[in-house]
Amino acid sequence: MRTATSRRQFMTLLGVSAAAVSCGTAVGGGSGKQTKKLRYQGWAGQVTLPELAEDLGYLDDVKLDWVGNTISGPQDIQSAATGQIDFGGAFNGAVVKLAANGAPITSVISYYGSDKRAYNGFYVLEDSPIRSARDLIGKKVGMNTLGAHSEAMLDIYLQRHGLSQDEIDKVEPLVVPPVNTEQSLRQHQIQVGVLGDILRDKAVAKGGVRPLFTDFELLGAFSAGTYVMTDRFLRQNPDTARTFVTGVARAIEWARKRPREEVIARMTEVVKKRDRKEDATPLKYWKSFGVAETGGRITDKQLKLWIDWLAERGDIKRGKVTASGLYTNKYNDYRPAGTSSGSPAPSATKTRS
Repeated sequence: MRTATSRRQFMTLLGVSAAAVSCGTAVGGGSGKQTKKLRYQGWAGQVTLPELAEDLGYLDDVKLDWVGNTISGPQDIQSAATGQIDFGGAFNGAVVKLAANGAPITSVISYYGSDKRAYNGFYVLEDSPIRSARDLIGKKVGMNTLGAHSEAMLDIYLQRHGLSQDEIDKVEPLVVPPVNTEQSLRQHQIQVGVLGDILRDKAVAKGGVRPLFTDFELLGAFSAGTYVMTDRFLRQNPDTARTFVTGVARAIEWARKRPREEVIARMTEVVKKRDRKEDATPLKYWKSFGVAETGGRITDKQLKLWIDWLAERGDIKRGKVTASGLYTNKYNDYRPAGTSSGSPAPSATKTRS
């Protein structure tokens, strides 16, 4: 799968999603009664922040309704945009793309990022001849999905090391399910594999691999992805949205402040209780969700970076969207202990054209 083809396919999917929303595919309650059940997709072998929040009792009377798993952030937010689920999460660049294609979605809270403990690394075998960006020309790079976080990091890395666009196009990103990435790398089916958090540490512990670069090395600590809801859902279910967002914010801070062993034990129990026939062993490698801001609050800079990057690549029209028009913090009522409850931060004014 070549990069140019994958980008065209991804943009086509976004167009389909936007068209579906504009045709009224997205669903929501019309009776005036707010829903207390949120449909969502999970990740096999992992505990998402909403799942942790529910287990901690932070979602109050709002219940999660698992409809299946995904390995793709772009797919997850497309499903949210078309009303198949009530919230979805993805890399902020994918959120920008979907919004720029007309999907009426709003980011409501950050849910993952990169820091010194939680990051995505681009790994090669220990004896690989790949030592630099230029060595990636003609090589296959396995990642969970295309047009999202990992492909963006790869592009930035290659650009910063002086590769021309023609040279960058010769690097081949391929979709490989995260649970299969290590195996694919060791069997030489790919030359580079993107490994993050639990799967990364498990592979490193086994030995025989080394990082070429990491997203933390590229950009420092940053929140990388947000959960989105449709504007229609937010209008019809503001209290439910506030309960959800604030609960997830509390879960972020609970995980940040509690001993790592306690967080791992709690998530392991969540996996056991939900009984999805999963292996909870990899959870012992968990270190952080990587969210940079307190309570997952969103800032302009988290989205502007990707607006500029996508416009430079020609994936969106410059000026099509603004960072302030893509998110709101008004549903996030989290306040650190000992601070004034006050009123929540004002909602960003949506300024999409």
